[in-house]
Amino acid sequence: MSTPAAQGGDKPALRKPVFTKVDQLRPGTNGHTLTVKVVSATPVPGRARPGAPAPASSRAPRIAECLVGDETGAIVFTARNDQVDLLKPDATVILRNAKIDMFKGSMRLAVDKWGRIEATEPASFTVKEDNNLSLVEYELVNVAE
Repeated sequence: MSTPAAQGGDKPALRKPVFTKVDQLRPGTNGHTLTVKVVSATPVPGRARPGAPAPASSRAPRIAECLVGDETGAIVFTARNDQVDLLKPDATVILRNAKIDMFKGSMRLAVDKWGRIEATEPASFTVKEDNNLSLVEYELVNVAE
């Protein structure tokens, strides 16, 4: 017995997103969906890439480092270009398909072109800022087989 989706009829049913909490994030993982509140947003001064053609170097990417979190912890989110406008302090957003990038040994949360950021109604939780996962430094260890 086959379903209509298998025959190319309707689109397959979308899976319900599994919401992750900030304290469950681990290095090298991706596909996270979480609801976070923005604590602060700090613009990173834009630098044009050396060797880029003149028109491209004049519009350097807009980047902001935003401290985001939920009731379990906080993490630095790297917002790029249009994402900077959505991540204002006190805003509550849903991050879909977010991934963990490593930057100088610490975790950073990011949403690339495969993910999405949605503004949502203000959250009732207060961010647990004393559990900042971006302050934990990780070291890459090669394991001999």
